[in-house]
Amino acid sequence: MIFVTTLSCVETDSIFASSVCTLKYTLTLSGDFSCPAVPVLIKPTCLLFSSNPRGTQTVNRRQGLRANSSQFTLGGEGFRILAGSIHYFRVPRAYWKDRMLKLRACGFNTLTTYVPWNLHEPQRGMFVFERELDLEAYISMAASLDLWVILQPGPYISADWDLGGLPSWLLRDEDMKLRSTYPGFIEAVNSFFDQLIPKVLPLQFKRGGPIIAVQVEDEYGSYGQDGNYMDFIKEALLSRGINELLLTSDRYEWIQHGGVTGGTFNASVVHYGNWMCALALQPNDPQMMMHFLSGWFDFWGSLHHVLAAEDMVGMLRKILRRGMSINIYMFHGGTNFGFMNGGVGAPSYKSQITSYDYDAPVSEGGDYTPKYLLLRDLLSQYHKELPEMPVLQGKAAYEAAVMYQHLSLWEGLRYAEGPFKSVTPIPMENLPLSNGNGQSYGYTLYETVIGNGGVLNSQDNIRDQALVFVDKRFIGRLTYKNRELAVPDGKGQRTLSVLVENCGRVASGESLNEQRKGLIGDILLNNTPLRNFEIYSLDMNPKFMDRFLPPYTPSFPAFFLGRLFVDGYPSDTFVKLPGWGKGVVFVNGQNLGRYWSVGPQQALYLPGPWLNSGMNEVSQRVKT
Repeated sequence: MIFVTTLSCVETDSIFASSVCTLKYTLTLSGDFSCPAVPVLIKPTCLLFSSNPRGTQTVNRRQGLRANSSQFTLGGEGFRILAGSIHYFRVPRAYWKDRMLKLRACGFNTLTTYVPWNLHEPQRGMFVFERELDLEAYISMAASLDLWVILQPGPYISADWDLGGLPSWLLRDEDMKLRSTYPGFIEAVNSFFDQLIPKVLPLQFKRGGPIIAVQVEDEYGSYGQDGNYMDFIKEALLSRGINELLLTSDRYEWIQHGGVTGGTFNASVVHYGNWMCALALQPNDPQMMMHFLSGWFDFWGSLHHVLAAEDMVGMLRKILRRGMSINIYMFHGGTNFGFMNGGVGAPSYKSQITSYDYDAPVSEGGDYTPKYLLLRDLLSQYHKELPEMPVLQGKAAYEAAVMYQHLSLWEGLRYAEGPFKSVTPIPMENLPLSNGNGQSYGYTLYETVIGNGGVLNSQDNIRDQALVFVDKRFIGRLTYKNRELAVPDGKGQRTLSVLVENCGRVASGESLNEQRKGLIGDILLNNTPLRNFEIYSLDMNPKFMDRFLPPYTPSFPAFFLGRLFVDGYPSDTFVKLPGWGKGVVFVNGQNLGRYWSVGPQQALYLPGPWLNSGMNEVSQRVKT
């Protein structure tokens, strides 16, 4: 099902604008789209001199990864970590093996991955470790392909992911202090680790598995508000049986603030321009750059970032000559499927795009880039022989998917959760939904009655964008920048509707505790707070999407349903949406993510394994 929701009619030129023209209310699918790239930053990694993690050699499993000399050792032998980041939650499970094989063929011996708490525990006490979130299968696959693993279990991961990987239901506690020893946070972390850690214990190096190191939290030095927090996380790992090398990761100027006491290796995060500073931090220890950035992510409405392949590989060559270990972030970025893109809060809020291509060596669609070829050539110097490069997956261009059914927003409210009545506005996280877990993602509609026109003032309480209607007639938009709106005069009582979109919680920074979404406080009409709201939850989850089969009578915002025919075995493709504005696309129940005509992204990645041979359903939530 391709489900499309569009919340705006803005048409803006973009560097990724498609030259393909289609009829209105059609979706174009193309196989020739290439996604975003990035600027420049670096983080710590480790040293390695062994090229094959498992191979045919006998490995001393009693001695794990150690950092007690000028170089790392593994099994008592000198070891240099050549790692690359691939996040299982950003890659369709059907492509896990393909991406790992490309990592090995490029000359890497280690895989790094974060663990997103918010996906594994979407509701308090409800844990998910199956299908696309089968972490054990992912790590075991890495072992079968001769890759070591550095696990980054959080609980906070940053990763440019919604709320840095923390579940939104934590924010139902008005006093919550994330990433601290606040009792409510500690209790939730302990509950999550009780489920997570036992799954990875058998996969540790000393037990015959591929996990050679475990990272304690992520860059806490840049946040560091609780002096006891990192020691708590360390003990939470050790007490549950983690006995491989622990490491932390921070920029060199913060590394002392984000480290933990005793037996933990500190890896540094530095910019290209001052990476030499990391060498002075631990002169007698191995040097590890945990995040050597291959690119950068993009924001909606901003320019697309690109980091020249020659510049990146040239800098890496200098670092490797110093004997340092590295982790390429990202080796393959993948996609922020669904509503999982993060954002930044400073100096002003910006939402990240759906693609997490990252200008990485392997593109969002799994293709080789010039960076990959240059990296393979460079890293071949550290191996006797590299595996053959895997054959690329084919891409296909399909006929346009025609949207043949339609349901307006107002008709769709009968399928939404609600209405919930409240005198004052309630953030989406605090709505009485999901067994007491609130609403995590999507849209929330707030309605109240007004008797006159005037000036509507959001007081910066809209999180993050809102479309405003009077008696179902669109009158304008409220955002972080546009906080006032003229409400036309009219006769008698009228219904004011404010449709608020959660565009993604920030992934890092001091504002983590302030990431409640929807209407988070009063909005004023002529300086008077509005009261007595009816609130509807439109979370856009698969159950919500399956509830209606609407007639076709176009109006906006709306839900659209269409079909896409695939002849033969399905291939990867990209969904292009010329003229659709802003919204979300579902295909066969899979949420491909957000689209927005302001760019820079102008197409959504659609993996072939998510398509059926024959007919496919396409659904969309659409524009004003």
